[in-house]
Amino acid sequence: MSNPFAALDPRPTILQVVPALETGGAERTTVDMARAIVAAGGRAIVASRGGRMVEELIEAGASHAEMAVHSKNPVVMGLNVERLARLIEREGVDLVHARSRAPGWSALAAARRAKVPFVTTYHSRVHERPRLKVFYNSVMVRGDAVIANSHWTAGNIRAVHKPDEARIFTVPRGIDIAAFAAPAAERIAALKARWGIGGEAGTVFLHPARLTRWKGQLVSIEAARLLKDRGMGDFTLLIAGDAQGRDGYAEELKKAIAAAGLEARVKLTGHCSDMAAAYALSDCVLSPSIEPEPFGRTAVEAQAASRPVIVSDAGGQQETVIEGKTGFRIPPGDTAALAGAMASVMAMGGAARAQMGAAGHDNAATHYSVGAMCGATLSIYARLIAQNRAAGRP
Repeated sequence: MSNPFAALDPRPTILQVVPALETGGAERTTVDMARAIVAAGGRAIVASRGGRMVEELIEAGASHAEMAVHSKNPVVMGLNVERLARLIEREGVDLVHARSRAPGWSALAAARRAKVPFVTTYHSRVHERPRLKVFYNSVMVRGDAVIANSHWTAGNIRAVHKPDEARIFTVPRGIDIAAFAAPAAERIAALKARWGIGGEAGTVFLHPARLTRWKGQLVSIEAARLLKDRGMGDFTLLIAGDAQGRDGYAEELKKAIAAAGLEARVKLTGHCSDMAAAYALSDCVLSPSIEPEPFGRTAVEAQAASRPVIVSDAGGQQETVIEGKTGFRIPPGDTAALAGAMASVMAMGGAARAQMGAAGHDNAATHYSVGAMCGATLSIYARLIAQNRAAGRP
């Protein structure tokens, strides 16, 4: 693959702005892109409030500027404009890329002041109402390039915000396929021991997502109850994810598990730092979000790990999961349909599940690699920087 930065002299400095570097799809993409910028000969800087992924970012050769860009306080946002503008000037930043709305407004103002290109990626849902929220979100379509993480997201951007068509680019999220393909046996064994997964676990279903209602954890628990009530109790459901302050919802999940009599079959594992091992110890991965996923990284990671997936038939997951071949798509919020799909996976047996998993791996490797995502994004950066430099701007 050619290097989009090869014709740029000097090689550019890219500033990405994201609320935090804790966990999640936008954060993972930020780190992946920083690594790609460095590999292409550029300099990568990320501004965020910090988090557990900062160490990985630094190891990738990028640098981190800690500031409260996550804040929605107007005074703090105004101060962030000054902080970002000084950072752009001091580091000779050639392009600013915002990945969320709150930091997007500050990043937009700072980029315009510095006369450098401004790029956005719409990672989140595109809200159609209320009008004030639509306006607040509109910062994500004010970039010189507006990147949508799926065709579904791009369609919603067009319908709600109606930006200039020439500024919209669809770049599906990419993942490191190899990182999920074959984790070491000792990593899998360590995670099994940590989570208490033994030989009596039966079919292991993994529902990885931060603990928030729209990710559908209650749907998975109710589906598990339906399976148990049908006498199909030979399974384990692992719900892996951080509460991230949603302690009330975490308590609600615990109560639902207890009320269904599923304490022996459903586990809330908390945050997992080794998702490759988590996918590997599972037989099937669930992503039954009750609202459309803009992209749905979990489904692609699971397919890269050669695991069948069951997802909601909405949003970006309609694009990434091939019904009946790499997994199953069910109506959002339909607990009976989820239970039915889980029962189908349990009845398939190991060989059939492996065949479906292999098809999923091929699908992920062909369409959703991190290399394809980063290459497309670097090309957008290079074109905008070249145009800006040709116009005699900094």
